[in-house]
Amino acid sequence: MDEVNDATLSAELGRLHAEHQRYAQRLEELLQKPYLSADEQLEEVRLKKLKLHAKDLIFALERRTLVVA
Repeated sequence: MDEVNDATLSAELGRLHAEHQRYAQRLEELLQKPYLSADEQLEEVRLKKLKLHAKDLIFALERRTLVVA
């Protein structure tokens, strides 16, 4: 059963890392522009929040694995 939990946890961590990277890449694209439209400014704020949320989830899952191990 622990192997299933480890595999599930690893898959979730991988998904969250990929998601975090996608947000970071899109933010970098936006920051390369000389100015942002109103929609792009909203997207920037939204992406920053999503990126932070993904990072928080990653941290929580990694910390949980350390406690269990």
